[in-house]
Amino acid sequence: MNTKYITTLEYDKLLEKVERYCKTYIGKEMLKNMVPQFQKQAVMHLLEETKEAVYLIVKKSGIPIGEIPNISIWNKRLESGSALSAKGLLEVATILKITREVKEYFYENEEESLNVTILLDYFSGLYTNKNVEDKIFKTIIDENTIADSASSKLQGIRRQIKRLEQDIREKLNGIVHSSSYSKYMMEQIVTIRNDRFVIPVKEEYKGQIKGFIHDISSSGSTVFIEPISVFEMNNNIASLKVEESIEIERILQELSSMLYEYTINLKKNVEIIGMLDVIFAKASYSLDTEGTFPQISDDKYVNLMKARHPLIGKETVVPIDVSIGETYTTLVITGPNTGGKTVTLKTVGLILLMAYSGIFIPCKEQSTIYVFDHIFVDIGDEQSIKESLSTFSSHMSNIVEIVNTATSNSMILLDELGSGTDPLEGANLAISILQYFHKLGVITISTTHYPELKNYCLLTDGFENASSEFNIEKLEPTYKLLIGIPGKSNAFAISKKLGLKQEILDQANSFMKQDDISIEELMKSIYDSKITIEKEKENIQKNSVQIEALRKALEKENADVKTKEKEQIEKAKKEARELILSAKEEANRIIRELGKIEADGLKEANHLRNRLNEQLQNINETGEESNKLNLEILKSLNSREQMKKQHKTKSSSKVNFTKNDTFKSKHISSEINVIGLNIDEATFLIDKYLDDCAISKLSPIRIVHGKGTGKLREGVHNYLKKNPHVTSFRIGTFGEGEMGVTIVELN
Repeated sequence: MNTKYITTLEYDKLLEKVERYCKTYIGKEMLKNMVPQFQKQAVMHLLEETKEAVYLIVKKSGIPIGEIPNISIWNKRLESGSALSAKGLLEVATILKITREVKEYFYENEEESLNVTILLDYFSGLYTNKNVEDKIFKTIIDENTIADSASSKLQGIRRQIKRLEQDIREKLNGIVHSSSYSKYMMEQIVTIRNDRFVIPVKEEYKGQIKGFIHDISSSGSTVFIEPISVFEMNNNIASLKVEESIEIERILQELSSMLYEYTINLKKNVEIIGMLDVIFAKASYSLDTEGTFPQISDDKYVNLMKARHPLIGKETVVPIDVSIGETYTTLVITGPNTGGKTVTLKTVGLILLMAYSGIFIPCKEQSTIYVFDHIFVDIGDEQSIKESLSTFSSHMSNIVEIVNTATSNSMILLDELGSGTDPLEGANLAISILQYFHKLGVITISTTHYPELKNYCLLTDGFENASSEFNIEKLEPTYKLLIGIPGKSNAFAISKKLGLKQEILDQANSFMKQDDISIEELMKSIYDSKITIEKEKENIQKNSVQIEALRKALEKENADVKTKEKEQIEKAKKEARELILSAKEEANRIIRELGKIEADGLKEANHLRNRLNEQLQNINETGEESNKLNLEILKSLNSREQMKKQHKTKSSSKVNFTKNDTFKSKHISSEINVIGLNIDEATFLIDKYLDDCAISKLSPIRIVHGKGTGKLREGVHNYLKKNPHVTSFRIGTFGEGEMGVTIVELN
């Protein structure tokens, strides 16, 4: 289909609405480039995709897809055998994580998944690799931090750096707090400049501290000096950091090499996620707009019931019924300007394009469409400025193209056919064009002002009139479409309503031919009758709906009463049976107990049991008598029961438990990594970990949560505030992991 026709029908604006439901950049790109399909099987496939997505949304809620990173640049580097940065590896791992979650979403309920056949190919085509995913997330805390546990060598290097940093801090703290040097200090702190530990010295005393100046404050009052006594230690740290960088590069290379063989899988994953994003966006849009799955006819037949223009708000849109192709193939809509004729054309055209794109249509259920091979459109009166064409010439250029291209399986939508030229010639030309399309077998909907077309439709098979209803009293269109009734221009009536003098209207009316007046009067009579019939039909439908609803309500109420009555009877019978059985069982139990104590008790109990059995033969449904008898038995034999209790032997024992507190201390680590977990998962693991640490008397410990958005860190800290084992905690300092790590002291 020519893109200019798609644009005329405002298909691009429809896609903008659907795009709001997309979650990923790739999904949005695919949706923007989406075009309608014009083959029946393709359309059916797209609609079935959407139908299955709607089913999954209803059953499982929305698919777990959020914005995904664009890894195309990382894929290219992997294809060339290059190593990825920490950021690149994290983004690739994120794709693997989202892919796994999407696949788990589909397969988490096997019974529901069995009802989905078309989307199965998408979900089954996703590649997952939990081992690689976990390895990357465990190794890389964030795009700037590699975990200490990434390798034993890296852990050793960082341990040495930490030890040296501690030694330097102690040495420099001794200087800044000493009685000899403290007066030279701007502040009694140790800080870092150019990756070297320094102390802030007042500018006027800089000569009193032997060392190297690394920085000066903006005011010039403070110089940051590295004392000569820590020069070699700082050099050692710098050397270790070079080793650290080399080891990190090796680790990144190792992780990257794990992905080299999966570049095709990663590309496919991104593509499938994008396609699923589009499908579920169409499904979500269809649900929100209350769209319906259309029936697709094998015959050239369209029946849109309560069709709503998708770009007009629900509050203002007026549903229309449009049917064509069964008894007529050409529909001519007439009526005044601004009466909704053009909106009708766009509604039909855009709804078909929606269906051809796999989007449910805003129509009543059971609406029917046909998959045309092309939809041709000539709507609007834009002129071709480039070719300096008039309005008539512009329209005619489009129609020439349509005439030369249309087939018997096409649909044609024409607005104001034959306008922009002499009315008589324009009318005759319009009739001739419509005749040509009718003979070709094309489905055509056209709007016009010409009365000649109204008359032609009245007299010609295969043609049908329609009109857009207009409220004369309010001087505004109702936008309702009336098929079978030609429209009136209402020029005289509108002019009179606006206050034009009657003598002018009478004079104008006298110029009308008598035949034309008769036809107009006939049309008006038919038109008015049609409106009356439509209103009566609408009222009858409303009354029928109300009557049917009332009938169903009464039937349901009657059924509920019978059901409740039956339930109460059954409940009473059940309670009676339970009371009877309870009484009999209790009596027999007491009698058995008494038999173990004395013979007289057994004799009396048997007597009572015989009485109970006699009563059970005549018991009523409430179980009242059996309940009374049961109470009598309990009262009579209560004293005898006490005798049995006196024969019980009293005994007591005490069990002591011991616990080996030293066992776990040999096996527990001083660090726990919760990166990639949510807050609930993380706090669950940390809770058990802190218990083990407390038992093992292990303190301090490190919790590695990563930097990220900070939500996981905040959740961990909130938990630590409440844990009874925790004495204090703080964010890691430079070299400890900083914001990505929390150091915890335990009591």
